[in-house]
Parts: sequence; C-alpha cells; structure tokens
Amino acid sequence: MFYKQGQRGHAHTSPAALLHSLYIFFFHLLPSFHLYHYPKSAEFHIQHNMKGSRFMFLSVLLYATFHVSSLTDGLVGNGNFELGPKPSELKGTVVIGGRHAIPEWEISGFVEYIKSGQKQGDMLLVVPEGAYAVRLGNEASIEQKIKVIKGMYYSITFMVARTCAQEERLNISVAPDFGVIPIQTLYTSSGWDPIAYGFKAMYDVVEMVIHNPGVEEDPACGPLVDSVALKTLYPPKATNQNLLKNGGFEEGPYVFPNSTWGVIIPPNIEDDHSPLPGWMVESLKAVKYIDSPHFSIPEGKRAVELVAGKESAIAQVARTIPGKTYVLSFSVGDASNSCEGSMIVEAFAGKDTIKVPYESKGKGGFKRAALRFVAASPRTRIMFLSTFYTMRSDDFSSLCGPVVDDVKLLSLRKP
Repeated sequence: MFYKQGQRGHAHTSPAALLHSLYIFFFHLLPSFHLYHYPKSAEFHIQHNMKGSRFMFLSVLLYATFHVSSLTDGLVGNGNFELGPKPSELKGTVVIGGRHAIPEWEISGFVEYIKSGQKQGDMLLVVPEGAYAVRLGNEASIEQKIKVIKGMYYSITFMVARTCAQEERLNISVAPDFGVIPIQTLYTSSGWDPIAYGFKAMYDVVEMVIHNPGVEEDPACGPLVDSVALKTLYPPKATNQNLLKNGGFEEGPYVFPNSTWGVIIPPNIEDDHSPLPGWMVESLKAVKYIDSPHFSIPEGKRAVELVAGKESAIAQVARTIPGKTYVLSFSVGDASNSCEGSMIVEAFAGKDTIKVPYESKGKGGFKRAALRFVAASPRTRIMFLSTFYTMRSDDFSSLCGPVVDDVKLLSLRKP
C-alpha cells in the first residue's frame, strides 16, 4: 500500500516557478561547478579590464545560485553511489565508518556497500548503473538534504531490487509526506525496478530519506538501492482544449536516459503530490511510465502502460456540468516491447464505460477510441484499466500491457 500525509497541493503557476526560471537563466551565465556540493562562498575569475583580478561573490548570491543548481534534473549528489567509503570504513561489505562514510549521504543502521557482480550464496548481485549500489538492512536508512524551491513540486526516481526476502518494502519520505512502497512484484526481468515518488516542497531544504522497515532475520536480505534522481514537476492545468490535466502524460517523473525499463509509478498514489501530475494510481499494482526513445508512443514523448490487468488503473476527477454531454477520446496501443496478444482497455466516465479491444503484435501501433456520455454530477471520475494480464514474449517474466495516451475530454455544443 502507498500512504501519503500532508496538505493537498493545487496546480497553479506560482511566483516561485517564475523565480525558478530566472534562476536557471542566471545560472547558465556562470562558470560550471560541481552540481551537488556547494560552499556558501566561492571565487570565480572574471574577464574584464582589471586583468588578473579576483572578485569574491557575496555568499547570499551564491546561495541562491547553488540553490538552483541542486534542481537540475538528474542524479542527486552521488546518486549512483560510485563514490564509496574508504577501505578502513568497510568490514567486508558492511559500512562501519559512521553516518557520513558514503559521500553526500547520511546513513544509519546496517548498510552495505555492494559491488556489481558480488555473490550472495547462489545469487549474483548486478548493479543497474555504474559499479556500486547500497543495501539496506533491517531499519537501515540513507538520507540526503536537497535544496529546493518551497512550494514547488518534485519527483524522485530511484532503482530498487529485492534480494532474498519476499515481502520487502521501502519507506520513502520527504517531510511531511511519506510513502510505504511494496516491492514484492517484479516488473522487469532484470530484477531492478525504477520507482517514482512525488512530493511538494514545504521548506527550502528538504530531507529525503529512504528507509527499510523490514524485520528479516538476515539483514543481508534487505533491498538494494541505486541511481537516485530528482526532477522538478510543473503540474499542468485543464484548458478549454482538454478538461483533463496532463492528458498526454508529458509531465511526469525523471526517466533514466540509458534505461529501457521505463519508470514504475506505485499503487494507491493520490493526485495531490503524484509523480504523474493530475493522475491517481487507483489499483493494487503499479503502472509504468514510458518514453519515446525506448518505446512506441502514440503521441508526444511519454505515455502510460497498464502492466497488471485490472489491478493496474489510473484515474482523474474532472469538473463537469450535470446534464451536459461530453466525449472522452484516447489512444490504445502497444509499446513495441514484445507485448503480444489480445488486449482490452476499459475506460470509465462516471457510470458509463467502453471496452476497447486491441490486437498487439508487440511491434508498436495504436488506435483511437471515444466514449460519449452525459455528466451526472459536477465531478466525473475518468479511469482506465486493462482487462487481462500479459507477459512479454521475449522473456516470459516481465509484466506488460496496453498503452494509453493522448487522453482528451471535451464538452459537446448543443446542435
């Protein structure tokens, strides 16, 4: 299950967003520097008529500049854990060098520093990016402070793999929000799932904590974590061209550019701080967020794949006028990922529904469908789910399903 705490956020264009854009503009005028560790004052050489002069920038100015640099979409500081503890701070794989032994991170509890290719019994531990990852034992956690813009929305994407425990889960928190994410279900044949988490920044500096609440007898059965990334979200609004927010799914979590797995959006996520702005994942299983460089997308650069049958659903509540006629239109297809067979997408608009069959050859393609309905209330729930479970034909172990994209809701004028 996935739980959230905190106040509901409303999508709007805030002064903070404009300030963010201005920060980014001035940021690009400055020399490059390390993106993840920022002193409060620093020196830069400036070319002007005073040859060889140095100027000390005011720390408050640099604080603002560095404040923005931490918002660059991509890995957080040492997010791939390639910078590890000193040899003296390790006992085998166990980190014994204190809370700050892993650069940029603060750790607590039984934390292991894992090298790709390491063996655990008969199991070979593979790292998805780079050569190293961390493993969290019982009640262990990793934490990092991140400079953000208060009031803005963000998503965290990180790679996670379970080892030998079957009921593993992770608790991720950015105060005052937290979520308990189940990782029992594997969505990729590699064993590593990229998982997204969304939050609204309530402070200028937030503390991101990834914690293993497990109580396994063997702490080495804890989950592996790697590739932690951050992305700023700009929640879109409904318009007169589309009464649904983010109907094309273009706004969403960070997708690793070298990954062919997409991103898993966990179940039971509400729409207030969703990593998929505007949408809720109302199901027992996750949905997959996919991108055009690695998958076939009906329209634009992003889409959603319903990967777990009727246990995998997305929903959004739209404002409607009772008695007025509306048309819900959308695309159904396949992601060109060897997901073959007969598929059906069920679309709901309040109590009205339509089933859209799609025969997939696993090589891409899509079709348009539409549901016409009369609104019964001021708010109408729009929902999509897949009728069947499907497995990829190339590995027979990865869950897959139909793709939904380019969702539009419009009212019809009276003739």
